[in-house]
Amino acid sequence: MFNFDNSYERLPGAFFRKVDPTPVAQPSFFITNPSFAEALGLDPDELFSNEGLNVLSGNKMPEGASSIAMAYMGHQFGYPAILGDGRAILIGEQITPNGERRDIQLKGAGRTDFSRGGDGRACLGPMIREYIMSEAMYALGVPTTRALAVVKTGQPVYRSQEEEGAVLTRVASSHLRVGTFEWIANMEGGDVEALLDYAIRRHDPDLADSPDRAYNFLCRVAERQGNLIAQWMALGFVHGVMNTDNMTISGETIDYGPCAFLDVFDPKTVFSSIDHFGRYRFENQGQIGIFNLDKLGDALFNLLDKDPARADEKKKSALNHYARTFETAYVKKMGEKLGFKNISKEDEPMIREFLSILYDDTLDYTEAFLRITYGDQKEKWSPAFRGFYEKLAEKTGEEGQALRLKTNPAIIPKNYLVERAIQEAEEGDSNFLFQFLDLLKNPFAHSEAQKALRTAPGIPHYKTFCGT
Repeated sequence: MFNFDNSYERLPGAFFRKVDPTPVAQPSFFITNPSFAEALGLDPDELFSNEGLNVLSGNKMPEGASSIAMAYMGHQFGYPAILGDGRAILIGEQITPNGERRDIQLKGAGRTDFSRGGDGRACLGPMIREYIMSEAMYALGVPTTRALAVVKTGQPVYRSQEEEGAVLTRVASSHLRVGTFEWIANMEGGDVEALLDYAIRRHDPDLADSPDRAYNFLCRVAERQGNLIAQWMALGFVHGVMNTDNMTISGETIDYGPCAFLDVFDPKTVFSSIDHFGRYRFENQGQIGIFNLDKLGDALFNLLDKDPARADEKKKSALNHYARTFETAYVKKMGEKLGFKNISKEDEPMIREFLSILYDDTLDYTEAFLRITYGDQKEKWSPAFRGFYEKLAEKTGEEGQALRLKTNPAIIPKNYLVERAIQEAEEGDSNFLFQFLDLLKNPFAHSEAQKALRTAPGIPHYKTFCGT
């Protein structure tokens, strides 16, 4: 069924713990992703059969599987904590037909050595959310982990109330995190170099023979994360819990617990119910990227240079590379959303001007970009918005109009729509969920069905939860 090669398990045992998924009572498929299965080199008919159901529920391990929980730390809201996979179990690394390596992980598969007293299970609602969000982000062109399936377990999970249990099959280029490096760097006798070599072989093989590979690797991660967070910002995406264990080395978005998209534009927007001081608010995401990379630099510090002063300079250089990458990528993305193929320094202030109008007019972020894309609903425009649009249309012309259609999605996982899809599915009606997922597959199609959902309202004071 799978074509596994489990390279991570060939690292020293300090990097993981062997663990078997805990069987579930009565599994059943809830959502499956056949096209993604094919891209991974899997036969959908076989994968989504009764035999595959036993695998994706954790009831049976396929040939070649080797289930482990990965070890890592995390700076949670700025403070270090010992973490690790508390409810996620990696069952193997799939080698795809084009030779790529992809982690196959079961999320909600039961207790591990890192469960910290938890049951290791997941509720159906949060697993639906992660499926919606990760697949939508993929369609939007954002690097992300992806969802292969959601399986209902047939047994309850107890949180504040009884919930239906589920297991999500998550796929990633790897589950290596900043926190993975922190874990081994803070362990007495921990072999950071072994992890660095592994990460380079997996994600940056061209750096394998680089004499300054630790510094070059740190710069690569900085570049990937700078580009990623710039994409989040341009789309109005708020991750919600940017702890170091949620920053991947691969530059993929990971963990979709308290995430959400902006409704009314406000840079200080916080969705996560546990982010009491706004550390991970929308406007702060770029800066948190620097904080997290600084922690990666600390973990790699002794490998950056034997001389501490030079090592510190190299770490600062990598952080500056991140800052430049983020700023350049953000301006480029925002310029394209306005209709500038290559926005000039002279026109860059129009980005701030547009956002200022959105804030003053309390406009929905995504809807405002659609108004300048379609040029419609003019009866709702303020004088400032109208004046901006006229200036923009004059500067960008027909090419700008075409570019806005390519860069501004007609549909996103708007909070109201996500909540509706989850609530109705939990109540037994999945019709809207599957309609919504279908519309999210090509967000730049600008179909009439997509446009019909523009009128979905925002949710004032919306709060999201980790789903643990």
